[in-house]
Amino acid sequence: MATTVGTEGSIESLVTDLIYLEHDAIAAYDSAIGRLDDPQAKRQVSEFRADHAQHLSVLQEIARELNIDAPTGGDMKKMLTTGKVAFADMVGGDSAILKAMKTNEDDTVTAYERATRHDDAIPKSKAFFAKALEDERRHRSWMEQQAQRKAA
Repeated sequence: MATTVGTEGSIESLVTDLIYLEHDAIAAYDSAIGRLDDPQAKRQVSEFRADHAQHLSVLQEIARELNIDAPTGGDMKKMLTTGKVAFADMVGGDSAILKAMKTNEDDTVTAYERATRHDDAIPKSKAFFAKALEDERRHRSWMEQQAQRKAA
């Protein structure tokens, strides 16, 4: 499912939607960590989850600076992100779980790519968005490589 995060008209809406996205991502990571069999994969996915928690913390700080109420949990997309992981576990084990997580990362990459170009973002927030984008690309690449390796 393609995300629309990053197309918002205001920085406040963008930050709010990124917070929802990060909450949803963390929920998917929690689901994946609980389902993965490979201890090394669990460890790496846990490290990626920590990146998302750090992104959420920075976004919450930006929300405070913008004087907006930050969401305290995910939105309806949480069911999709965690559901993909649960379904993948039922049909294909670690490889399928990592493929499902990679598709979730596709959305976060797209969202942060757009955020780095948002007209209302100030240099400080653009720098954070660029750093988060780098993290998301790294997560996605690792998951794609691992899913392929485990499927072979």
